[in-house]
Amino acid sequence: MLMGKPRIEEWTQLRGLAFLAIVMQHSIAEYIYRPDIVAADSTMLTMIYHLTRFGTPTFVFLSAVLLFYNYGERFRYGPFIRKRFGDVYVPFLCWTVIYWLYVHVFTPSFWQKGGQDWGALLKEMFVPQTGYQLWFILMIFQFYLLFPLFAWAFRAARRVIGPMEAKKRAGVLSAILGGSFMIYAALLYLSYYQMGSWAEGLGGPWSVLLQYRSYSFVMYGFYFVAGAVCAASVSNWRKWCTRLLPWTGLLFLAMYIKLGYDVLQGSGEVVNLNISTYLRPSTFVIIVAQMLLLYGLLIMMQGRSQAFLRLLTWIGRYSFGGYLVHALIIYVIAFFTRPMDLAGSHVSFTLLTFSLTVLASLGISYTLSHLPGSRWIIGAKRRDVKQGKPDETGFRKESPTVS
Repeated sequence: MLMGKPRIEEWTQLRGLAFLAIVMQHSIAEYIYRPDIVAADSTMLTMIYHLTRFGTPTFVFLSAVLLFYNYGERFRYGPFIRKRFGDVYVPFLCWTVIYWLYVHVFTPSFWQKGGQDWGALLKEMFVPQTGYQLWFILMIFQFYLLFPLFAWAFRAARRVIGPMEAKKRAGVLSAILGGSFMIYAALLYLSYYQMGSWAEGLGGPWSVLLQYRSYSFVMYGFYFVAGAVCAASVSNWRKWCTRLLPWTGLLFLAMYIKLGYDVLQGSGEVVNLNISTYLRPSTFVIIVAQMLLLYGLLIMMQGRSQAFLRLLTWIGRYSFGGYLVHALIIYVIAFFTRPMDLAGSHVSFTLLTFSLTVLASLGISYTLSHLPGSRWIIGAKRRDVKQGKPDETGFRKESPTVS
Protein backbone atom coordinates (compact mmCIF):
# COMPACT_ATOMS: atom_id res chain seq x y z
CA MET A 1 0.00 0.00 0.00
CA LEU A 2 1.28 3.49 -0.84
CA MET A 3 1.68 6.10 1.86
CA GLY A 4 -1.33 8.45 1.96
CA LYS A 5 -3.83 5.77 0.97
CA PRO A 6 -6.33 4.47 3.52
CA ARG A 7 -5.94 0.80 4.29
CA ILE A 8 -8.90 -1.33 3.20
CA GLU A 9 -8.88 -3.92 5.96
CA GLU A 10 -11.15 -6.48 4.33
CA TRP A 11 -8.72 -6.96 1.46
CA THR A 12 -6.03 -8.28 3.77
CA GLN A 13 -8.58 -10.42 5.60
CA LEU A 14 -9.93 -11.83 2.34
CA ARG A 15 -6.36 -12.66 1.31
CA GLY A 16 -6.00 -14.60 4.54
CA LEU A 17 -9.11 -16.64 3.76
CA ALA A 18 -7.88 -17.26 0.20
CA PHE A 19 -4.52 -18.51 1.50
CA LEU A 20 -6.24 -20.95 3.87
CA ALA A 21 -8.40 -22.21 0.99
CA ILE A 22 -5.36 -22.81 -1.23
CA VAL A 23 -3.54 -24.75 1.48
CA MET A 24 -6.63 -26.89 2.04
CA GLN A 25 -6.90 -27.61 -1.71
CA HIS A 26 -3.33 -28.81 -1.91
CA SER A 27 -3.65 -30.83 1.30
CA ILE A 28 -6.69 -32.59 -0.15
CA ALA A 29 -4.87 -33.27 -3.43
CA GLU A 30 -2.11 -35.00 -1.47
CA TYR A 31 -4.52 -37.62 -0.06
CA ILE A 32 -7.58 -37.97 -2.30
CA TYR A 33 -5.75 -39.85 -5.07
CA ARG A 34 -4.14 -42.47 -2.83
CA PRO A 35 -5.15 -46.05 -3.70
CA ASP A 36 -6.09 -46.99 -0.12
CA ILE A 37 -8.71 -44.25 0.28
CA VAL A 38 -12.24 -45.42 1.11
CA ALA A 39 -15.33 -44.06 -0.65
CA ALA A 40 -16.58 -42.13 2.40
CA ASP A 41 -13.29 -40.25 2.78
CA SER A 42 -13.12 -39.57 -0.95
CA THR A 43 -16.64 -38.08 -0.94
CA MET A 44 -15.99 -35.99 2.16
CA LEU A 45 -12.74 -34.58 0.76
CA THR A 46 -14.56 -33.69 -2.46
CA MET A 47 -17.16 -31.79 -0.42
CA ILE A 48 -14.46 -29.88 1.44
CA TYR A 49 -12.59 -29.23 -1.81
CA HIS A 50 -15.55 -27.39 -3.33
CA LEU A 51 -15.60 -25.02 -0.37
CA THR A 52 -12.13 -23.82 -1.38
CA ARG A 53 -12.37 -23.09 -5.11
CA PHE A 54 -12.40 -19.34 -4.52
CA GLY A 55 -8.79 -19.31 -3.29
CA THR A 56 -6.56 -18.65 -6.30
CA PRO A 57 -9.08 -16.51 -8.28
CA THR A 58 -9.48 -14.36 -5.18
CA PHE A 59 -5.70 -13.85 -5.16
CA VAL A 60 -6.04 -12.66 -8.78
CA PHE A 61 -8.85 -10.28 -7.82
CA LEU A 62 -6.88 -8.87 -4.89
CA SER A 63 -3.72 -8.46 -6.95
CA ALA A 64 -5.71 -6.41 -9.46
CA VAL A 65 -7.62 -4.36 -6.91
CA LEU A 66 -4.42 -3.35 -5.10
CA LEU A 67 -2.68 -2.35 -8.33
CA PHE A 68 -5.58 -0.23 -9.58
CA TYR A 69 -6.09 1.24 -6.10
CA ASN A 70 -2.46 2.24 -5.71
CA TYR A 71 -1.34 2.88 -9.28
CA GLY A 72 -4.52 3.52 -11.24
CA GLU A 73 -4.03 7.30 -11.20
CA ARG A 74 -0.41 7.76 -12.20
CA PHE A 75 2.91 5.96 -11.83
CA ARG A 76 6.31 5.51 -13.42
CA TYR A 77 6.67 2.22 -15.22
CA GLY A 78 10.42 1.75 -14.58
CA PRO A 79 10.28 1.82 -10.76
CA PHE A 80 6.97 -0.06 -10.85
CA ILE A 81 8.25 -3.04 -12.86
CA ARG A 82 11.61 -3.13 -11.02
CA LYS A 83 9.75 -3.40 -7.74
CA ARG A 84 7.54 -6.22 -9.05
CA PHE A 85 10.58 -7.99 -10.44
CA GLY A 86 12.37 -7.84 -7.08
CA ASP A 87 9.34 -8.55 -4.89
CA VAL A 88 7.62 -11.19 -7.02
CA TYR A 89 9.75 -12.65 -9.82
CA VAL A 90 13.02 -13.04 -7.91
CA PRO A 91 11.26 -15.02 -5.11
CA PHE A 92 9.70 -17.14 -7.86
CA LEU A 93 13.15 -17.97 -9.24
CA CYS A 94 14.46 -18.69 -5.76
CA TRP A 95 11.65 -21.07 -4.83
CA THR A 96 11.68 -22.74 -8.24
CA VAL A 97 15.27 -23.83 -7.58
CA ILE A 98 14.43 -24.87 -4.00
CA TYR A 99 11.51 -27.06 -5.09
CA TRP A 100 13.47 -28.58 -7.94
CA LEU A 101 16.37 -29.43 -5.66
CA TYR A 102 14.09 -30.86 -2.97
CA VAL A 103 12.37 -33.22 -5.41
CA HIS A 104 15.63 -34.29 -7.06
CA VAL A 105 17.59 -34.74 -3.86
CA PHE A 106 15.50 -37.85 -3.18
CA THR A 107 16.12 -39.21 -6.69
CA PRO A 108 19.26 -41.40 -6.62
CA SER A 109 20.04 -40.87 -10.31
CA PHE A 110 20.42 -37.16 -9.66
CA TRP A 111 23.64 -37.81 -7.76
CA GLN A 112 25.08 -40.24 -10.26
CA LYS A 113 27.52 -38.98 -12.86
CA GLY A 114 25.60 -37.31 -15.64
CA GLY A 115 22.31 -37.77 -13.79
CA GLN A 116 21.55 -34.07 -13.31
CA ASP A 117 18.76 -32.96 -15.60
CA TRP A 118 19.46 -29.25 -15.81
CA GLY A 119 17.11 -28.93 -18.77
CA ALA A 120 14.27 -29.87 -16.42
CA LEU A 121 15.23 -26.98 -14.15
CA LEU A 122 15.08 -24.57 -17.08
CA LYS A 123 11.63 -25.90 -17.99
CA GLU A 124 10.48 -25.26 -14.42
CA MET A 125 11.09 -21.55 -15.04
CA PHE A 126 8.33 -21.59 -17.65
CA VAL A 127 6.09 -24.51 -16.65
CA PRO A 128 6.44 -25.11 -12.88
CA GLN A 129 5.83 -28.72 -11.87
CA THR A 130 7.77 -29.41 -8.68
CA GLY A 131 6.66 -26.08 -7.23
CA TYR A 132 3.20 -26.60 -8.65
CA GLN A 133 1.66 -23.50 -7.07
CA LEU A 134 4.24 -21.19 -8.67
CA TRP A 135 2.33 -21.06 -11.97
CA PHE A 136 0.36 -18.23 -10.40
CA ILE A 137 3.47 -16.00 -10.32
CA LEU A 138 4.09 -16.46 -14.04
CA MET A 139 0.45 -15.70 -14.80
CA ILE A 140 0.17 -12.59 -12.63
CA PHE A 141 3.49 -11.20 -13.86
CA GLN A 142 2.02 -10.95 -17.37
CA PHE A 143 -0.52 -8.56 -15.88
CA TYR A 144 2.27 -6.50 -14.30
CA LEU A 145 4.09 -6.21 -17.61
CA LEU A 146 1.01 -4.91 -19.41
CA PHE A 147 -0.35 -2.86 -16.52
CA PRO A 148 0.33 0.56 -18.17
CA LEU A 149 -2.28 -0.34 -20.81
CA PHE A 150 -4.81 -1.36 -18.17
CA ALA A 151 -4.06 1.70 -16.05
CA TRP A 152 -4.63 3.94 -19.11
CA ALA A 153 -8.02 2.28 -19.71
CA PHE A 154 -8.83 2.63 -16.00
CA ARG A 155 -8.06 6.36 -16.04
CA ALA A 156 -10.04 6.88 -19.24
CA ALA A 157 -13.05 5.12 -17.75
CA ARG A 158 -12.82 7.19 -14.55
CA ARG A 159 -12.77 10.42 -16.55
CA VAL A 160 -16.03 9.41 -18.20
CA ILE A 161 -17.76 7.83 -15.21
CA GLY A 162 -16.44 10.11 -12.47
CA PRO A 163 -18.60 13.20 -13.24
CA MET A 164 -21.81 11.13 -13.26
CA GLU A 165 -24.21 11.29 -10.35
CA ALA A 166 -23.74 8.51 -7.82
CA LYS A 167 -26.73 6.38 -8.87
CA LYS A 168 -25.86 6.51 -12.56
CA ARG A 169 -22.18 5.81 -11.84
CA ALA A 170 -23.12 2.72 -9.84
CA GLY A 171 -25.31 1.55 -12.71
CA VAL A 172 -22.52 1.94 -15.25
CA LEU A 173 -20.06 0.08 -13.03
CA SER A 174 -22.53 -2.76 -12.48
CA ALA A 175 -23.10 -2.92 -16.26
CA ILE A 176 -19.35 -3.17 -16.85
CA LEU A 177 -19.15 -5.96 -14.30
CA GLY A 178 -22.18 -7.79 -15.70
CA GLY A 179 -20.97 -7.50 -19.29
CA SER A 180 -17.53 -8.76 -18.32
CA PHE A 181 -19.15 -11.67 -16.50
CA MET A 182 -21.05 -12.76 -19.62
CA ILE A 183 -18.06 -12.39 -21.95
CA TYR A 184 -15.80 -14.28 -19.57
CA ALA A 185 -18.35 -17.06 -19.11
CA ALA A 186 -18.45 -17.46 -22.90
CA LEU A 187 -14.64 -17.62 -23.00
CA LEU A 188 -14.66 -20.33 -20.33
CA TYR A 189 -17.28 -22.29 -22.28
CA LEU A 190 -14.97 -22.30 -25.29
CA SER A 191 -11.99 -23.16 -23.11
CA TYR A 192 -13.66 -26.10 -21.38
CA TYR A 193 -15.61 -27.58 -24.28
CA GLN A 194 -13.83 -26.49 -27.47
CA MET A 195 -10.20 -25.42 -27.06
CA GLY A 196 -8.93 -28.92 -26.31
CA SER A 197 -9.95 -30.09 -29.77
CA TRP A 198 -8.62 -26.86 -31.28
CA ALA A 199 -5.19 -27.57 -29.75
CA GLU A 200 -5.13 -31.03 -31.30
CA GLY A 201 -6.02 -29.72 -34.75
CA LEU A 202 -3.93 -26.56 -35.01
CA GLY A 203 -0.42 -27.83 -34.28
CA GLY A 204 2.64 -25.62 -33.91
CA PRO A 205 2.90 -22.75 -31.42
CA TRP A 206 -0.87 -22.14 -31.37
CA SER A 207 -1.39 -25.67 -30.11
CA VAL A 208 1.13 -25.08 -27.31
CA LEU A 209 -0.51 -21.80 -26.33
CA LEU A 210 -3.91 -23.46 -26.09
CA GLN A 211 -2.48 -26.42 -24.21
CA TYR A 212 -1.01 -24.12 -21.57
CA ARG A 213 -3.83 -21.56 -21.64
CA SER A 214 -4.28 -21.85 -17.87
CA TYR A 215 -0.95 -19.97 -17.56
CA SER A 216 -2.31 -16.98 -19.49
CA PHE A 217 -3.63 -13.96 -17.60
CA VAL A 218 -6.36 -13.63 -20.26
CA MET A 219 -8.03 -16.74 -18.87
CA TYR A 220 -8.57 -14.93 -15.56
CA GLY A 221 -9.71 -11.67 -17.13
CA PHE A 222 -12.96 -11.25 -15.21
CA TYR A 223 -11.15 -11.13 -11.87
CA PHE A 224 -8.93 -8.29 -13.14
CA VAL A 225 -11.99 -6.35 -14.29
CA ALA A 226 -13.69 -6.99 -10.95
CA GLY A 227 -10.57 -5.72 -9.18
CA ALA A 228 -10.65 -2.53 -11.25
CA VAL A 229 -14.35 -1.95 -10.48
CA CYS A 230 -13.76 -2.54 -6.77
CA ALA A 231 -10.78 -0.16 -6.71
CA ALA A 232 -12.74 2.51 -8.59
CA SER A 233 -15.61 2.49 -6.11
CA VAL A 234 -14.97 0.71 -2.84
CA SER A 235 -18.18 2.09 -1.33
CA ASN A 236 -20.35 0.70 -4.13
CA TRP A 237 -18.56 -2.65 -4.01
CA ARG A 238 -19.23 -2.93 -0.29
CA LYS A 239 -22.91 -2.06 -0.76
CA TRP A 240 -23.31 -4.63 -3.53
CA CYS A 241 -21.66 -7.41 -1.54
CA THR A 242 -23.77 -6.77 1.57
CA ARG A 243 -27.07 -6.30 -0.27
CA LEU A 244 -26.52 -9.42 -2.34
CA LEU A 245 -25.65 -11.61 0.66
CA PRO A 246 -28.86 -13.70 0.64
CA TRP A 247 -28.66 -14.23 -3.13
CA THR A 248 -24.95 -15.01 -3.30
CA GLY A 249 -25.47 -17.45 -0.44
CA LEU A 250 -28.28 -19.25 -2.26
CA LEU A 251 -26.36 -19.26 -5.55
CA PHE A 252 -23.28 -20.64 -3.85
CA LEU A 253 -25.32 -23.41 -2.20
CA ALA A 254 -26.99 -24.38 -5.49
CA MET A 255 -23.70 -24.44 -7.40
CA TYR A 256 -21.96 -26.29 -4.56
CA ILE A 257 -24.48 -29.12 -4.85
CA LYS A 258 -24.26 -29.15 -8.66
CA LEU A 259 -20.47 -29.12 -8.78
CA GLY A 260 -20.18 -31.90 -6.22
CA TYR A 261 -22.68 -34.02 -8.16
CA ASP A 262 -20.88 -33.39 -11.46
CA VAL A 263 -17.52 -34.48 -10.02
CA LEU A 264 -18.89 -37.61 -8.36
CA GLN A 265 -20.87 -38.52 -11.49
CA GLY A 266 -17.95 -37.93 -13.84
CA SER A 267 -15.37 -39.80 -11.75
CA GLY A 268 -14.55 -43.49 -11.79
CA GLU A 269 -13.06 -45.43 -8.91
CA VAL A 270 -10.85 -42.42 -8.22
CA VAL A 271 -12.36 -38.95 -7.86
CA ASN A 272 -11.34 -36.60 -10.68
CA LEU A 273 -11.08 -33.12 -9.20
CA ASN A 274 -10.02 -31.73 -12.58
CA ILE A 275 -13.69 -31.76 -13.54
CA SER A 276 -14.12 -28.64 -11.40
CA THR A 277 -11.19 -26.77 -12.95
CA TYR A 278 -11.05 -22.98 -12.63
CA LEU A 279 -11.69 -22.71 -16.36
CA ARG A 280 -15.10 -24.40 -16.26
CA PRO A 281 -18.15 -22.10 -16.45
CA SER A 282 -19.98 -23.68 -13.50
CA THR A 283 -16.85 -23.47 -11.36
CA PHE A 284 -16.58 -19.80 -12.31
CA VAL A 285 -20.12 -19.17 -11.06
CA ILE A 286 -19.48 -20.80 -7.68
CA ILE A 287 -16.20 -18.89 -7.32
CA VAL A 288 -17.83 -15.50 -7.96
CA ALA A 289 -20.75 -16.31 -5.68
CA GLN A 290 -18.46 -17.38 -2.85
CA MET A 291 -16.06 -14.48 -3.31
CA LEU A 292 -18.89 -11.93 -3.11
CA LEU A 293 -20.45 -13.85 -0.21
CA LEU A 294 -17.22 -13.83 1.81
CA TYR A 295 -16.58 -10.17 1.01
CA GLY A 296 -20.06 -9.27 2.22
CA LEU A 297 -19.64 -11.31 5.39
CA LEU A 298 -16.32 -9.60 6.13
CA ILE A 299 -17.99 -6.21 5.77
CA MET A 300 -20.77 -7.28 8.14
CA MET A 301 -18.18 -8.49 10.67
CA GLN A 302 -16.23 -5.22 10.81
CA GLY A 303 -16.49 -3.90 14.37
CA ARG A 304 -17.35 -7.39 15.63
CA SER A 305 -15.36 -10.59 16.10
CA GLN A 306 -12.21 -8.52 16.43
CA ALA A 307 -9.98 -11.42 17.47
CA PHE A 308 -10.97 -13.44 14.40
CA LEU A 309 -10.50 -10.50 12.06
CA ARG A 310 -7.11 -9.69 13.58
CA LEU A 311 -6.08 -13.30 12.99
CA LEU A 312 -7.19 -13.12 9.35
CA THR A 313 -5.31 -9.83 8.95
CA TRP A 314 -2.14 -11.39 10.33
CA ILE A 315 -2.51 -14.41 8.03
CA GLY A 316 -3.13 -12.15 5.05
CA ARG A 317 -0.08 -10.04 5.85
CA TYR A 318 2.27 -13.04 5.60
CA SER A 319 0.26 -15.03 3.05
CA PHE A 320 2.54 -14.43 0.05
CA GLY A 321 5.53 -15.96 1.78
CA GLY A 322 3.27 -18.72 3.09
CA TYR A 323 2.00 -19.34 -0.42
CA LEU A 324 5.53 -19.75 -1.75
CA VAL A 325 6.61 -22.19 0.95
CA HIS A 326 3.46 -24.17 1.75
CA ALA A 327 3.88 -26.84 -0.96
CA LEU A 328 7.33 -27.63 0.43
CA ILE A 329 5.80 -28.26 3.86
CA ILE A 330 3.26 -30.61 2.26
CA TYR A 331 6.14 -32.43 0.52
CA VAL A 332 7.92 -32.89 3.85
CA ILE A 333 4.79 -34.21 5.56
CA ALA A 334 4.09 -36.51 2.60
CA PHE A 335 7.58 -37.99 2.94
CA PHE A 336 6.38 -39.54 6.20
CA THR A 337 2.72 -40.21 5.38
CA ARG A 338 2.97 -41.77 1.92
CA PRO A 339 4.46 -45.08 3.17
CA MET A 340 1.67 -45.35 5.78
CA ASP A 341 -1.59 -47.27 5.40
CA LEU A 342 -4.22 -44.58 5.98
CA ALA A 343 -7.37 -46.49 5.03
CA GLY A 344 -10.28 -44.78 6.80
CA SER A 345 -8.10 -41.91 8.03
CA HIS A 346 -7.60 -39.76 4.95
CA VAL A 347 -9.89 -36.96 6.14
CA SER A 348 -8.14 -36.84 9.51
CA PHE A 349 -4.68 -36.75 7.94
CA THR A 350 -5.80 -34.10 5.45
CA LEU A 351 -6.98 -31.84 8.26
CA LEU A 352 -3.77 -32.53 10.21
CA THR A 353 -1.63 -31.77 7.16
CA PHE A 354 -3.60 -28.57 6.55
CA SER A 355 -3.11 -27.40 10.14
CA LEU A 356 0.61 -28.19 10.24
CA THR A 357 1.18 -26.62 6.82
CA VAL A 358 -0.60 -23.38 7.75
CA LEU A 359 1.33 -23.05 11.00
CA ALA A 360 4.71 -23.95 9.49
CA SER A 361 4.42 -21.89 6.29
CA LEU A 362 3.18 -18.76 8.06
CA GLY A 363 5.82 -19.21 10.76
CA ILE A 364 8.55 -19.44 8.12
CA SER A 365 7.13 -16.44 6.27
CA TYR A 366 6.99 -14.39 9.48
CA THR A 367 10.55 -15.36 10.45
CA LEU A 368 12.03 -14.68 7.02
CA SER A 369 10.27 -11.32 6.81
CA HIS A 370 12.38 -10.08 9.73
CA LEU A 371 15.68 -11.08 8.14
CA PRO A 372 17.85 -8.89 5.87
CA GLY A 373 17.17 -9.45 2.19
CA SER A 374 13.77 -11.02 2.88
CA ARG A 375 12.23 -9.35 -0.20
CA TRP A 376 14.29 -11.62 -2.44
CA ILE A 377 12.76 -14.70 -0.79
CA ILE A 378 9.21 -13.85 0.27
CA GLY A 379 8.59 -10.44 -1.30
CA ALA A 380 8.43 -6.95 0.16
CA LYS A 381 7.68 -6.38 3.81
CA ARG A 382 4.29 -4.96 4.64
CA ARG A 383 4.43 -1.29 5.57
CA ASP A 384 2.02 0.63 7.74
CA VAL A 385 -0.14 3.10 5.90
CA LYS A 386 -2.15 6.06 6.97
CA GLN A 387 -5.69 5.36 7.93
CA GLY A 388 -8.42 7.43 6.40
CA LYS A 389 -11.91 7.40 5.05
CA PRO A 390 -12.16 6.92 1.29
CA ASP A 391 -14.57 9.04 -0.67
CA GLU A 392 -17.39 7.48 -2.67
CA THR A 393 -14.97 6.40 -5.39
CA GLY A 394 -12.81 4.58 -2.87
CA PHE A 395 -9.96 7.14 -2.90
CA ARG A 396 -9.03 9.87 -0.48
CA LYS A 397 -9.75 13.42 -1.55
CA GLU A 398 -6.11 14.45 -1.59
CA SER A 399 -3.64 13.26 -4.21
CA PRO A 400 -1.79 10.09 -3.27
CA THR A 401 1.96 9.81 -2.94
CA VAL A 402 3.29 7.69 -5.76
CA SER A 403 6.55 5.76 -5.59
